[in-house]
Amino acid sequence: MTQNTNILEEQISFMQEEISQMSDEIYEQQKEIAKLILELINLKNKLNQIGNDSGIKRLGEEVPPPHY
Repeated sequence: MTQNTNILEEQISFMQEEISQMSDEIYEQQKEIAKLILELINLKNKLNQIGNDSGIKRLGEEVPPPHY
């Protein structure tokens, strides 16, 4: 019975370490996602500020080239 207990304790210890590592990875991913969301919001704000003055026409406004 003692050997079974030792095996179980080793497995529990291993699983606890794995869970801890996965938790750390998830935390880092959450921080990265939050950073990317902020960057996306900033880019959207910049695009909204530029508006139609960018010189770039929308797809429906673009005149097809003469060879069409």
